[in-house]
Amino acid sequence: MSKTTFFKRIALTAIAALGFGMLSVAPSQAAAGVPTLTVAAGSATYATGNSADTSTAAFVTVSGLLSTTSDSYTISFTRKSAPTSGLADTAFRSFLMDSGTTGYTAKVGTNPLLPGDESSTTAAGLYAGYGAAVFDSTTTGQQRIIFAGAAQWVGVRVGLMLDTATARTSTSHGDYVYTAIVTPYTSGVAGTPVTADLTFTLGSDAATQALISGTVDATKTTAFLGSATAPTADTANLTAVSTAGNTTRAFLAVKTYTSASNPTPESITVTITGPGLVGTSATSTYGKSITIAGDGTEEFLIRSDGTAGVSSIVVSTTSKTFAAKTMRFYAAAASTVTVSVNKPVIGVVSTTDTVRATFLDASGNVWAGAAYIYAVAAADAIIAGSATTPAACTWDSTDNRHECTLTGKTAGTGNYKVIDAATVALATTTSDAVAVRVSQGAASTVKLSFDKATYAPGEKAQLRVLVLDGAGLNMPAGTISNVFAASMVVSKAFGAGSATITSVDAVIEGATVAAADLNAGHQTYVVYMPNQGGAVTVSAVGGTGLAAAGRVAVSATATVVDTSDAAAIAAAEAATDAASEAIDAANAATDAANLAAEAADAATVAAEEARDAADAATAAVEALATEVATLMAALKAQITTLANTVAKIAKKVKA
Repeated sequence: MSKTTFFKRIALTAIAALGFGMLSVAPSQAAAGVPTLTVAAGSATYATGNSADTSTAAFVTVSGLLSTTSDSYTISFTRKSAPTSGLADTAFRSFLMDSGTTGYTAKVGTNPLLPGDESSTTAAGLYAGYGAAVFDSTTTGQQRIIFAGAAQWVGVRVGLMLDTATARTSTSHGDYVYTAIVTPYTSGVAGTPVTADLTFTLGSDAATQALISGTVDATKTTAFLGSATAPTADTANLTAVSTAGNTTRAFLAVKTYTSASNPTPESITVTITGPGLVGTSATSTYGKSITIAGDGTEEFLIRSDGTAGVSSIVVSTTSKTFAAKTMRFYAAAASTVTVSVNKPVIGVVSTTDTVRATFLDASGNVWAGAAYIYAVAAADAIIAGSATTPAACTWDSTDNRHECTLTGKTAGTGNYKVIDAATVALATTTSDAVAVRVSQGAASTVKLSFDKATYAPGEKAQLRVLVLDGAGLNMPAGTISNVFAASMVVSKAFGAGSATITSVDAVIEGATVAAADLNAGHQTYVVYMPNQGGAVTVSAVGGTGLAAAGRVAVSATATVVDTSDAAAIAAAEAATDAASEAIDAANAATDAANLAAEAADAATVAAEEARDAADAATAAVEALATEVATLMAALKAQITTLANTVAKIAKKVKA
């Protein structure tokens, strides 16, 4: 039969079972003959992905005499020895290569089966006469291929090979020895087994170099840092708690390849500056810098060292040095938190990413520990969320934030906080309260609008559809059917690349995302304005998806300013500027005249005030002079009276 390569799969703790049966030419009591076993060694190269086929497989050839149709042979494999840290049994597959026996059928079963037992389960991938038996280490019985036919000498060759896709490491090289066990069955009764060892060799490091005969191609060398094992791309914003311990916080996969994309050994150095330690599971050695003799496919492990902050990780091989990769370690405890509402209106459903929270540790590092959201009071919990059992938020490593889900229960507005613990009592950092409204309203009216009043020709614009409930409030995210009675109509066709606006339904967004042209409570169409100037009007009529009062005509208008006639525009702008300047000059003259008039009025007032002051002074002087004259006259009269009195006294004294 053909010696074409069949399946590249082969058993683990594997049992490939094969039985042969032929019509007996001997007496009915004759026993199945003692089988003869011949083995051939197999091998594979070190490089993962190198072809493994029948030319590299290990084989056992079995021959013997079956006397009756009730006789058979079973073949099984069991591992005898392997490298200490070698490949698992599941890396190997067995297959039926060929047979010199004619007129047989092949079956696979999990118990010692007699030829012709058609009740057994046929193994997947097994063909009549040929097959690949994939062995399950949990199977208690033996899987076997059963042959039935005329009694005769039978012979079969069964191969053992390494799965091509099996990843090979620096510790997997060496000899894998399997024992083939062939048991004769006479009328279903087992006889004495016959065994033989066959060896499968996986090339060692030295042999690998000779087999690959290649040099490292720096363009094929890769290094990726990720949060899961065997990363194939760098994880953005990679973070981990800084608590020291043996827990792996990140994985660094380094591959050094030849131009043919075969792994080939090369020295690799990984250095961490800042927080963190690097090592490998093979060496169990961790430090700030480690150098190993790479085998072509290596994985380094990153651990915390108890320090928070940003680390710089540099990978270099003999032929290539990579740009520094970064990773942030945060303290075990959060220090501050800021919150925002991403979806201000939700329905009576579970709504993801409703509230967002960004925690920082005491050093300002983004904190990525477990966060929870809860209702501030029992009244808030009636609307959404829980006041007694906080709900876990989801960490978004791409945006370095926690995203919290709320489930709406009844219409109203509730208040919610985000904490750094599973219970309020254990929380050390609590956010401010944010409000979220739960809507149970029905769509009642629709409005159309543009994001601006004027646009340049061809400019990008947003046409927004806003659906409101009976209270005039925004609706939550969801699709509202038949918002319009017919497709919206535009007075001037929008430009190339514009969204189609023919749907009569509205798909309402729950969040505002400026970069994606999304607006909470709206459906937003991105359109491009016509290249001609003038008004652009979009109109529609409310449909049956709205309350009867809302089934009216609605529209939105924007103006495209045509800037194609540069000369006219320049002249118009110049005339406008001149008119503005004339107006400014007239205003200035008026202001000057007003100021002069005001100055004259002020001078007149000052003169009048001075004259009044002079008059007042004159009157005061005259009054004072009159008063002095009066006083002087009175004084003179008193002096005269006094003189007369003195004279009288003198006269009397002389007498």
